[in-house]
Amino acid sequence: MKILAMEHERTGVAAEEIRPHLKAEAARVWELYLAGVIRETYFRPDQHTAVLMLECADEEQARQVLDTLPLVEAHLIDFEIIPLIPYPGLARLFADE
Repeated sequence: MKILAMEHERTGVAAEEIRPHLKAEAARVWELYLAGVIRETYFRPDQHTAVLMLECADEEQARQVLDTLPLVEAHLIDFEIIPLIPYPGLARLFADE
């Protein structure tokens, strides 16, 4: 299942708290990318937050994977998890009337 994961920084967290974890965070993202779990990574320039596309069995697995990221482990960021399914609207074009 495709999962959209949108990063949210926790209230009151300063950039100085995040900076020491960035190399470990990038290394873990790379490991998950090589494993085929993280399929795409993006960055929102308006909020300076990450947006990830994951391939997981379900939301629970996505949460378990995201919980292994150093910034999540350190309680500096969190992710909103949004499961995605194929758009069903196109089927209306081919439905028998």
